[in-house]
Formats: sequence, C-alpha cells, structure tokens
Amino acid sequence: MSAGFPIGELARRAPTAAPVTITDVAPADRPRVETQQERADRNLSELLQELRVALPGVQVVFGFLLTVPFTQRFESLTPFQEKLYFGTLLWTALATALFVAPSASHRMLFRKRDKEYIVLDANRLTIAGLASMAVSMCGAILLVSDLVFDAFVPALTAGGAAATFAWLWFVRPIRRRHRLVDEPEPSRDSP
Repeated sequence: MSAGFPIGELARRAPTAAPVTITDVAPADRPRVETQQERADRNLSELLQELRVALPGVQVVFGFLLTVPFTQRFESLTPFQEKLYFGTLLWTALATALFVAPSASHRMLFRKRDKEYIVLDANRLTIAGLASMAVSMCGAILLVSDLVFDAFVPALTAGGAAATFAWLWFVRPIRRRHRLVDEPEPSRDSP
C-alpha cells in the first residue's frame, strides 16, 4: 500500500509509455540528419565524456609513481629499475598532458567558431594519450613485477599487458574501422 491506494490501483493509474514500433527508429544505414555544427557539438561532447573515463586512470598511475621515491625500497632499486621508473613517470606525464589538452584547447579557442578543428585535434590528442597511457601502464607493471619477481616473470607480465592494451585499444577498433564505410557528410541543405 502506498498513498492510500492498493498496488493494483497504482498500476492502473500509472502512465504508460507509448509503444515504439520499428518504423519509429531510423534505420542503421540512413545517416543522421544533423548540421555540421550539430555534428561537431555531438562529437566534442562524446569525446569529452570518453576523456572523463581515461583521465582518472592515468591520474592513478601518476599518483602511484609520485609516491614511489618516498618509499624505503626506492633506495634499493637497480639502475635498470631507476631508469624504468623515470621513463614511466615521463610517459605518464605525457599521457596526462595529452588527455588534458583537448579541454585546454576548447577553453583557449572558446567562441572562435572553430569547433570542427577542436574535435579533430582532440581526437588525435586522445589517441596519442591512449598510446602514452598504455606505455606508462606497461612500464608501471614492469617496475612492480621486477621488484616482486625474478627472471622472466616481469618481461612476461609486461609483454602480456602490452599485448592486451594493443589488442583492445588499437588493433580491434582499427580492424573494425577498416571494415566500415565512412558516414557520409551531412549535406549543406540539411536543417
């Protein structure tokens, strides 16, 4: 019972959604009807949402790497581990810079009517950021596994991580991209 009505009565009074028929949905082979500006707005919004997923990951790795020199074991690092640490720190900083760059560009080019450039540039920067993030994460995995294990385990672990990142982030999407037909540009006459 809720608000003095039996549950059955609430169900009868509840608004129902209008049924959706298959003809109400645009076919997948029909391009979106949007202006070039609407498309740029949508693309930028989608890209910024994706950056909201990627940026925390690189921030966690960067935060971890910044704390490493303050641990007791840092003094016992081998020369290889010290170089690996520093290289990984630099790759992580680069990934951070690349992921933040689209937001900075958007702010700096605000109201300059250059959204198409912003979207294309942000796409390139994000792809480069993903590559840098994959390198930095593999470096962090190699560093930690080299501290914990001996022999071939660190190389196997880092190699497995690199293969996973390469397959999931680059190879699979690129293979799919080559199989798809480019979405046609909206006509200038579109609303």
